[in-house]
Amino acid sequence: MTDVEFDFLRAYLKTRSGLALSGEKRYLVESRLGPICRRFNLADLGALVTALKGGRDLAMERAVVEAMTTNETFFFRDRTPFDLFRDVLLPEAMARRAAQRRLRIWCAAASTGQEPYSLAMMLQDAAPRLSGWTVDIIGTDLSTEVLEKAKAGLYSHFEVQRGLPVQSLIKHFEQVGEQWRISASLRQMVDYRPLNLLQPFDSLGTFDIIYCRNVLIYFDAPTKGDVLARLSNSLAADGALLLGAAETVIGLTEKLVPNTKHRGLYNQAGAALAPQARPLPVLNPAAVAIAPAAAVAPAMRRVVGL
Repeated sequence: MTDVEFDFLRAYLKTRSGLALSGEKRYLVESRLGPICRRFNLADLGALVTALKGGRDLAMERAVVEAMTTNETFFFRDRTPFDLFRDVLLPEAMARRAAQRRLRIWCAAASTGQEPYSLAMMLQDAAPRLSGWTVDIIGTDLSTEVLEKAKAGLYSHFEVQRGLPVQSLIKHFEQVGEQWRISASLRQMVDYRPLNLLQPFDSLGTFDIIYCRNVLIYFDAPTKGDVLARLSNSLAADGALLLGAAETVIGLTEKLVPNTKHRGLYNQAGAALAPQARPLPVLNPAAVAIAPAAAVAPAMRRVVGL
């Protein structure tokens, strides 16, 4: 791959996915796009660049972008954001939305679904407190391939071992051959949609809680600022945004500010937040009977139409 071809691919990927590749990432491009060349019967990366410049194969263009995006995720990843959801975000949001009895949660860059399904498990365990509520969980990702896996809810033994307590595995999954499928009631709680964060997403509506973790690290500063400003537009005035441990809004936007009590949590600038509500009880998963989908549906349902 020549320097000119590498520079083209860097610009191409930044325009379409926001991925900002440094000059030292040539090896990464070669290793990830080599299989794409073979898949589309192209001799080398030079031929791939020529084909991309022609712009006639949408499947190829999508494959190139998806091959370069990182889809690392696992259940209850980094744990703290989920403890924060259970102990602070959910009870406070319920207190603020007591009149409407509706909550909307968005997992941006949801990958293969472990993050939204982790939240869905916590919501299902809290179902008695949410009786009569409507809870929408929207999961989006650039890659249609990972979204199909998320919708299927089928995971390998390795994937369910990463971060998932054994009690949750027993309660919420069934074994299918050598894999594990998450329950139908949990799959029905999440609405997965393809979405590129570089493109407008205001059509999704407004959310009480947004998880957008470990994706901004791949963008340059101007792109980060743009995405954060538009996330602010999609966040309720008293809503909460969670970013990854290595991500921040400082120096990127003035529309969002760090929460002074909880690292990784951000609120709208000037937002007047309600006093801290009483935390939800920590349930012992082993002591909770598996609720059939019919019993869960009246308490919580996914609303597809926005």
